[in-house]
This record gives sequence, C-alpha cells and structure tokens, in this order.
Amino acid sequence: MSRPIILIPTDTCIRLIGIILGILYKIKHTNIKLSVFAPFNTLENEKNSHHYHSSMHYQDYKNILIPQDIPINHITSLLKSGQIETLIEEIVISYYQHKKYQYTTKNHIILIAGLQETDKNPYSLAINYKIANALDAEIIFVTEVDYHSHQTLQERIAMIHSSFNNKKTIKITGVIINAMNTPPEHINHDNKDLTQSQQSSNSTLQNNIDMKKLCSNGPFPILGYIPWSIEILSPCAIDICHYLKAHIINQGAISTRQIKSIQLCSGTVLSTLSLLHLESLLVISANRLDLLITFCLASISNINISAILLTGHDIINESVKKICKNAFQAGLPVFQIKNHRWDASLDINMLTLETLSNNIRIMKNMQKYVADNLTSQWISNIKLTDYKNYRISPSEFCNQLENLARQSNKRIILPEGEEPRIIQAASISAQRGLATCILLGSPNKIKSIAEENNITINEKIEIVNPKNIRINYINRLVELRHKKGMDTNIAKKQLMNNIMLGTMMLECGEVDGLVAGALHTTADTIRPALQIIQNKIDSVLISSIFFMLLPDQVLIYGDCAINTNPDPEQLAEIAIQSANSALIFGIEPRVAMISYSTGLSGSGPDVEKVREATRIAKNKCPNLIIDGPLQYDAAIMTDIAQAKAPNSTVAGQATVLIFPDLNTGNTTYKAVQRTAHINSIGPMLQGMQKPVNDLSRGALIRDIIYTIALTSIQSSMTCKSLY
Repeated sequence: MSRPIILIPTDTCIRLIGIILGILYKIKHTNIKLSVFAPFNTLENEKNSHHYHSSMHYQDYKNILIPQDIPINHITSLLKSGQIETLIEEIVISYYQHKKYQYTTKNHIILIAGLQETDKNPYSLAINYKIANALDAEIIFVTEVDYHSHQTLQERIAMIHSSFNNKKTIKITGVIINAMNTPPEHINHDNKDLTQSQQSSNSTLQNNIDMKKLCSNGPFPILGYIPWSIEILSPCAIDICHYLKAHIINQGAISTRQIKSIQLCSGTVLSTLSLLHLESLLVISANRLDLLITFCLASISNINISAILLTGHDIINESVKKICKNAFQAGLPVFQIKNHRWDASLDINMLTLETLSNNIRIMKNMQKYVADNLTSQWISNIKLTDYKNYRISPSEFCNQLENLARQSNKRIILPEGEEPRIIQAASISAQRGLATCILLGSPNKIKSIAEENNITINEKIEIVNPKNIRINYINRLVELRHKKGMDTNIAKKQLMNNIMLGTMMLECGEVDGLVAGALHTTADTIRPALQIIQNKIDSVLISSIFFMLLPDQVLIYGDCAINTNPDPEQLAEIAIQSANSALIFGIEPRVAMISYSTGLSGSGPDVEKVREATRIAKNKCPNLIIDGPLQYDAAIMTDIAQAKAPNSTVAGQATVLIFPDLNTGNTTYKAVQRTAHINSIGPMLQGMQKPVNDLSRGALIRDIIYTIALTSIQSSMTCKSLY
C-alpha cells in the first residue's frame, strides 16, 4: 500500500526542491521505495528561473515522475470563480495517474510537494489542507525562523500546530526547520541578494537554538533542522556568467570560484578598497581601467577576489590585458556584459540566492547538506513502519470508480433522459469513457433541453424514443408477471413508465444496468427491478448499501433501503453481500454488525439477533473480518474501541457497517448525510442478477456520474462472489 506524505511550506520562498532532494539522498541506499509528486508550477518569471521541480534535479534517482503541473494563473482563475473543488479534483486525478506508474508495494512512499505560499496566493494553506485530506496524506511542515530565538521558534511551531489541530482527519508527522540562524541581512525573503552578503557565513554558528529542548517541548517531532549556509548556497562565477549571458574575457577558474557577495564599484580607487571582501564579485564599468588594473593587482596580493564583471561597450585592449596577465594566469575570471552600469545594476539586483540555487552543482551540494541535517530516527521509522491503512479516501474511491468503469465499458440505460442533470452527466460519462449511456426520451426534446442548458451531447450517447419501442416488451412483461395477474392491457399501461421500460430492456439484455431516481422516489425506481429482475443464484435476498463519502474515508452502510426487519439469517446475508461489494470497489471489508450494545455488555432480542447474525456470517465465510454486536462509535472511533472492545479485529477501523433493521439504517444514513453535509452514492442494490441503482432527487451531476460508473462496474461483477 502506498503511503502519501505531503510537505507543506509555511512561509514564503521556502524552496521545497532542496528539502525533497535531501530526503531522496538520505534514503537513496535504503530499501524504501519512494516517488515524488510535484503538481504545481508556481514560477511566474520563467526568464529568471528554472522549473523549480524540473526533472533534471531528479536525474540521479529512479522512479521519479514529474506530472504535468498546474500553473499558478490557472489556480488563481479557479479560486476566483469559486471552483476550489475542481482544482482539488484535477490534483487528485493527476496524483492517481502518477501513482499508477509507481510502486504498489506496502513500503512505497509518495512524497508530495505542497503549494508554495506567496503574496499572490495566500490561500495555499487551505489548498494544502484539502490535498492532504483528499489523498489521506501525512503532513510534514517545512518552516523557516526569522530570529535566533528558541521562544520565537517554539511559538511558531505551536501556531502551525494549532491551525491544523482542529482538523480531526489530519495526520501530522512533524516539522522540518529550514534556514536556521539565517543572518539578519537574509531574513527578508524578498531580498536574499548577494549584494548584501559579506562576512555573514561565520554568524551562522552563533546563537544556536537549543534543539534538544525544543524537541522535548514541541507539539510534534522535529524531523530536521537545517542551518543556513552561504557555503552551500553560493554560486560559482560561471553560474552568474551564464545567468547574465556575459562574454568571457579571461576564463581562469570560473567554474570553481564561489561568489559569496557582489560589490558594485564606482568610486575612486581609494574608496573601493574597502569593498574588497573575501570571495566577492566586483562589478565595474569597462571604462574604469584604473579600477580593473587595481583589482587585478590586488588579486595577486593575497586578496581573495572571486571574479570581475565589466559593464558597458568599451573594449579591453591588449595593453591592459598585458598588465593584468599575472592575475589572469593566477585564475581570476573576468567577463563582460554590454549593458551600461545602470541597466547592469538592475540585472545584478535580480541576482538572488533564490534565483541561482537551481544550479545543478548547488543542488548536488545542497541535497547532501540537507540529508546530513535530517534526523536518522525519522528515516528509520519510515523504513521500519509497516504502514497499514484500512481507510480509502473519497477521492481515491471516486478515482477507482472511474478506472474500473472504463475497464467495464458497459451500456447503461437512463430512463429519465429528458432531465438536464441526466443529459449533462451522461455526456460527461461518455466523454470520460465510463459507460455507453442510453437516454430514454424524445430526441427532439432532449436536444432542445441540451441547447437551453448549454450542454453538448456527446456523440457516443444513444437516444431512444420510448414511443417507438414500448410495443416490443409487452409480451415479455406479460410472460414474466402473468402469475401476478398481468395481462396485455396492464402491461401496456405499465410500460408507459420509462423506468419499467428501462427495466425490461435490462431484463432482455439490451443494456447492462439502469440508473434512475433524479425525478422519482426510491420506491418507484426500485419496484420494477424487484418485480422483474431475479436474484442471483447464490443470493437469498436483495439488499442495498450506501457509499458514504465522509471527509476522510468512505464507509459502506447497509441495509438502509430494502429490508424492513431482517432475521439473523438475512442479516448475515446482507453483511456478506456488502463485504463482496466492498471488495469489488476497492474497500477492504471490515464488517461491524451495529447494535445499541457492544460485545457482552447488553442483552435482549435485538442484541441477540445481531450476535446470531455475526455467528452465522463467520460460519459461512471464515475469512471474513466481522465482529458484532458493536455500537456505532466503537466501530469507527479508535479511542472508544480501545475502551469498549480492545480485542476486536474490527472495532475502531470498520469500513462496512450493517444496521439491524431499516428503521435504524435509514435514520442513521439520513442523519449522517444531512448533519455532516456529505455526499453519498446509492442505494446500490445487491443480490440481483443485473444492477439497478437509485439516485437522490437532489442528486448533483457529479453524483449521477459516479452512480453511472458504479453501475457499470457492478454489471461486470454480477457473476462473481468473493466470499
């Protein structure tokens, strides 16, 4: 099973690429299988920056897939129009496409790069939360510290914790502290420029924060603390030369000389001598030959000048080069840009540690540096943890529905074909390849409704006029129902109902499944199926389930629509049918038989019915993970389960909940759906030879699409019993 972990930056300009590469480097020689999912492109100035998660950074690592990223302007557009759920859906689809090409072993880690916070997208924290929730990902915060203060850092971490602590579904693994002890001149994230870097590298060792104290007192583990280092971040002269597209006058040691500061020199020779800091790039006008010669002489007099940048069109003649020969031979790089000093200064002011740190060489140095400052204990825990997650998130469930539906490629009849929501859902389903949808209704009316609602009817959709086909099913309906008093006149009348007509088409094998209910009650939708479609050979009854799309997982509720008061044998059958359905749709069945009592704490006929049903189900299916009676809270809440049923294999982690009767099941389903404001799919009928599924009359287009998908899948599995 894959284990998603999202890195969430909590400050502007935190570069996750360095952290990600450090983690990759740290686990490179372990048996941990890891891939990276980086869906965002937050760069707005491609001229001055490389792609921040460009695949070139991952060239030393296998199994790294960079998806087609989402530009920041697209994110902004969706958010402005209130389409945050559309954005999350795009990310989820991209994630599962990525996941499909990666490992599926239980030790597979998927490292997700969260959205970077900037002044123009302050909504990143909310988006990252939704991503973590949708993908059921563990969270690692990446933060920076503005002051050399233990108290400030502790308060910062506490604030991050409190902002997410009220999110019950969030799993926080820890925090990585980046750029610790940053020198004062680099604290302003928008001005990390090399023109301000002087002798600050030595200051990184001063006023160190007491990490042992912080780790012991913090709300969650510190997974890494990475000191700021000019040694790691400094570019070489060749990096700046390439960035400025400069002409090289003397190459010297251009590929190895590090630039730790940039000095703009324009005064007198005497006044510029104070600017000769160690490992500086000196910027002078090409017509200031006095400064050029002075600096060349200084470079061979034990003053460590990294390089010289000339600005302007003036050409350095051979006589000047001859004077500077010794400095050139000693390895002093000199390069020139044609811009004049003012324009050049603007370009140089754009030179920041942020800009240049995309350099491959810097990245290679950075990844080892970051790796050395990540805690080995955390890496060991990742390695040793046998990750188990019985939950499936709503996004993963819906993604699985679509994938399985595409594989099934079934024909689904939609009797309410003149309803705009149905037309739209059918078109989207056809476009996504989920099913071949057949709309029952007047072709002219359907096309007119589509035009009125700006719906483009997909060319793969079939439209069938019910007036032209009703006569075809009269005799068959009479044959099926003659023992119930059916005759030709009654059959003609009943076939005027499009749901009955669609059910007959299903019975005759002309379609593979039926979806209705957007305009009809559950009883009106299901009744024809109960009358016409027979039980599966191995099913003693027909039951129903709802897929409850809770914020952090999908639960199955059964039976909430069909069986009023099942006896123990019937209740056991409902549990087994529901477990089979769970497996079909990618949910690991852990069945809780719900009652008002847990274990042996209560007695009475209602409790005994549930206890007996549990025993029957266990005898029929020894491999089925089932327990009961269990109260609802003990079934799904770990802390309650530990107190009430510590030895249960189901309590606290149930995925399928079977209610003792229709009164309890339907009431609970409605209460949870309405109170928690969640979506549900269903009821889906079980135990029938062919699938018929009901829609809520308030169903959204999205709900209809997924019901079409699950009906298509169900039709492929009608002959398969897994328990």
